[in-house]
Formats: sequence, structure tokens, C-alpha cells
Amino acid sequence: MTNVYGQPVVVGVDGSDSALHAVRWAAREAERRGAPLRLLHATNLVPVRHPRQISPPAEYQNAVLEQGRHWLTEATEAALHVVPGLAVSTDLHAGLAADVLINETHTAQLAVLGSRGLGGFASLLVGSVAVALAAHGHCPVVVIHASTVDGAPPVDGPVVVGVDGSELSDGALTFAFEEAAARAVPLVAVHTWLDVNMAGAWAVLPGTIDWDWLQKEEEKLLAERLVAWREKFPQVEVRPVVVRDRPDHALLTHGAGAQLIVVGSRGRGAFAGIGLGSVSQSLLHHAECPVAVARTQVATGSVGGQENSEGGRS
Repeated sequence: MTNVYGQPVVVGVDGSDSALHAVRWAAREAERRGAPLRLLHATNLVPVRHPRQISPPAEYQNAVLEQGRHWLTEATEAALHVVPGLAVSTDLHAGLAADVLINETHTAQLAVLGSRGLGGFASLLVGSVAVALAAHGHCPVVVIHASTVDGAPPVDGPVVVGVDGSELSDGALTFAFEEAAARAVPLVAVHTWLDVNMAGAWAVLPGTIDWDWLQKEEEKLLAERLVAWREKFPQVEVRPVVVRDRPDHALLTHGAGAQLIVVGSRGRGAFAGIGLGSVSQSLLHHAECPVAVARTQVATGSVGGQENSEGGRS
């Protein structure tokens, strides 16, 4: 498993059940990586109307800071309960949670966050901080999902990764193979080759398309892309899946029952370098297990040595 010596696994803490599930997941991941766990809480003091001063009264500031310390203590206890003896540090920051966490990813090997924090809208499946961190973090980011609101994430099942058939998905593949190897579980490599927009265009010429030939060609493409990783991780059972489907739909379908889905951080086309691609965003909002967004840094240690893109054709 890729591990930069001394760099921690970082977790955002806000007192929510979702954050505590993220802490427990991250503690186990830190143990697998032989890394320390760093728990962060960001306090953003909301201005309070006061007849004699503009800044919040001292009592309010102290109460907010004390609440943050309490949540960090609670999170530390949760981490040590699942991994006794783990090296755990805490830090209380002033500022916006997204900004603080993104800055911390410069020196982290992995960042972990619950899908929804305190104060989030019940109708939203993933919080704004999680989306921002996944889009702009500087290391791989894992957002902890579960099948029920504020439920515990699954700990069984395979690791699922999207493969788009190009050298740009090396980062996601490396991360996924490492995670599958560390957990001693199968890896499901999902490759899609026809999205809904293309299907609509091709439907008017059904007699000119040899679908069986296309399917075999895409299966061959996936097999070729996996050769180097199979050789590097011979202990990992690989289950290749090639389907004519949208990448996000295929990953959600084959990710049912998985313990982790891995995608790339970037989309394709003119906006490939901006934020998250459509597949990553869809997975973050709709997956029922943790979703890892593999960053470019992972690709530097990958088999192919290329930057990563969407884990799936998009």
C-alpha cells in the first residue's frame, strides 16, 4: 500500500454520527498503512448581534471552542476503541472546515470525511464540505457513505474500481489494487463503453453496428489495461466487468455490496482539470459505501506512472 513515511491519515470531525463513522473507518485504514491518525475540527465563529460590540462575546467564543475540544476527545476515544494503541493527534483550527481540510491535504497521505455533517440538510446525500474536499484536496479523499442515513459503512465485500481504458486511470487503479490487497478481498474492475448519449445517436443505425465485436474489443482493452496490475498484485482476485452502460450507473450497480468504490478525480474533455468529473460527483451523491476519489499524487507511484482521470468512461 502506498505510504509516505510520517504522513498521517486526516479526518474531519464535527460531532456528527457520520463523522464518528469516518473516524472509525480512518483508524482501521491508518493501522493498515502504519500511519498516524490526525483528527481535525474547524471552528467558524458566526457573528452574533450584540449591543456593544461587533465581534462575538468571549463567552460565546469559549463555548464554541470547548464544544470543538469535546468532539475531538469523543473522536479520539472512538478511534482508540477500534484500534487500541494507535498514534492519534488532534488539532482545533479557526476557519471554514473546507478550507482547513483542503490545506491539510498538502501533508496528508489520505483524507477521510463523513458524507454529512451536523447542520446539513436532511434531503442532501452528501455535504458541501465533502464535495469541496473531494474536488480540491491534494491527496486521495474518502467520503464515508452507508446504506442508511448516519449508518455505519460496510466492512465486507469487494473493492470496485472504474477503468476508462486509457492511461489516465492509473491513479485510481493503483489505489484500488492496494486497498483490495490490504483487505484481502476481490477487486471488481468495471469498464463501460457506451453512455446514454452515444446510445441514442447510434440507435438510428442498428444494422451497421456489430455489438458482439464491440463487446469483445472492449473486453480485450480492459484485459490489456489490467496486465501490469495483475503482475504487481498477484494476490488480488480480479473480476473484470465490461458493460454497455453509463459509467456512474454501472459503478453503482456493481458497487452494491462493495465496501469501497474507487474513482478518479477528473473528468474528460475541455474541463478535465477543473474540480470533479461527472462520474465522481454522481458516486459521491448516490453510493451506499465509502467512495475514494484518487488524486494525481497516487498516480506518481502507479504502475503506469500517469495522472489519473475518471474511473469509468465519461
